Amino acid sequence: MADTWAVYDDEIRILRGLYERKREMAADPVMAERAELWTHHASLDSVRPMILAETGGVLDELVPVSVLQCEAPWARQMERSLRELVFRYEHVRDDYVIEPWIQYGWAVEIGDFGVHTELVRGANEGKMGSYTWDPPIKDLDRDLDQLHFRELSVDRQKTAVWAAFLDEHFGDILPVRLRASYWWTTGLTWSAINLIGLEQLMMVMYDNPSGLHRLMAFLRDDFHHMLDWFEDEGLLSLNNENDYTGSGTQGWTTELPQVDLAPGGPVRVKDIWGLSESQETVGISPKMFETFIFPYQLPVISRFGLSYYGCCEPVHNRWHVVERIPNLRRVSVSPWCDQEIMAEALGKDYIFCRKPNPVMISTGHFDEDAIREDLRTTLRAVGDGPLEFAMKDVHTLNDEPMRLGRWVELAREVCAE
Repeated sequence: MADTWAVYDDEIRILRGLYERKREMAADPVMAERAELWTHHASLDSVRPMILAETGGVLDELVPVSVLQCEAPWARQMERSLRELVFRYEHVRDDYVIEPWIQYGWAVEIGDFGVHTELVRGANEGKMGSYTWDPPIKDLDRDLDQLHFRELSVDRQKTAVWAAFLDEHFGDILPVRLRASYWWTTGLTWSAINLIGLEQLMMVMYDNPSGLHRLMAFLRDDFHHMLDWFEDEGLLSLNNENDYTGSGTQGWTTELPQVDLAPGGPVRVKDIWGLSESQETVGISPKMFETFIFPYQLPVISRFGLSYYGCCEPVHNRWHVVERIPNLRRVSVSPWCDQEIMAEALGKDYIFCRKPNPVMISTGHFDEDAIREDLRTTLRAVGDGPLEFAMKDVHTLNDEPMRLGRWVELAREVCAE
């Protein structure tokens, strides 16, 4: 184990202290209360709006590298993740639930489509920024045969060694359990633009519609192949607790897994939450979305037990298409979405997943009155329908980390009005 993960006594001591802190945080009675609230919420029986404020995009401001004490890469990553959790508990105080586990996942490798897409990022001092790439598929008719389904593999021995390593050093503090996810979206269009380019995706809708249909059918079939492989290999985990699901929510529900899942039996796709979205096609008409994109998304997302649709794209002008998803429960309402239209469409049948504009907490002036009015606008539109707020895609807090917690405080105040 030491050959794979360098072990230093001081670093183990530091991490053990942080895991002891996690155990204390998980034992806070508020965690059980939040879990119950989320569970009712997912069943469309909300007691109040749920509130989340993501920390990952501003980690450099919340947990600067300079505060880390571990040096071994695995320990440094673990330390930062745990310190992020402590910051969220002590200073953000949203509805995030901390569970008394140490989780790990299978050592899974997902290959490429037979061609390589190299992303070239600009110099941005280590922060998130734009990138360019040279799409490998230049001509759909000529080059499509270069593609093959992604190769999938799992290293079970490596997984077992890592689990034993965690249990040896930290298992007396918190139990270790196998639980992870291996993809984010089933939306397909992210893969499509990596292969042919964003501009080309728009152009082939006119210039080569049959070629685009063949590409989307290939991506659909590849995703089916991947889901089948995860099922056949017994690698799927439930995501019905404190699991990141959709594009910014938690998976708490008693509706998953399905009632016919044998105790201890292998998890199936129909036992978990799924996400589909198509941010990259925000510039096309609803009819083109309905023609070229949605028919290939629908059979994939329909395999899941419950689903979430959307991310940053406004879905109000394609809702008449998206609502055909049979297992749909949550819908993203991004800053560019018409809230009035979506509130009327969703009613009490779906969860209104509001993503406030992160600019409100990122710019030089932190305008609390504007934040309150933004929250009230959503509450007026939704009325007594199921609602959750997720402050996400925040890339800076203007070097004022406490803004995130203050936004949560304002959200709680306004929701209580």
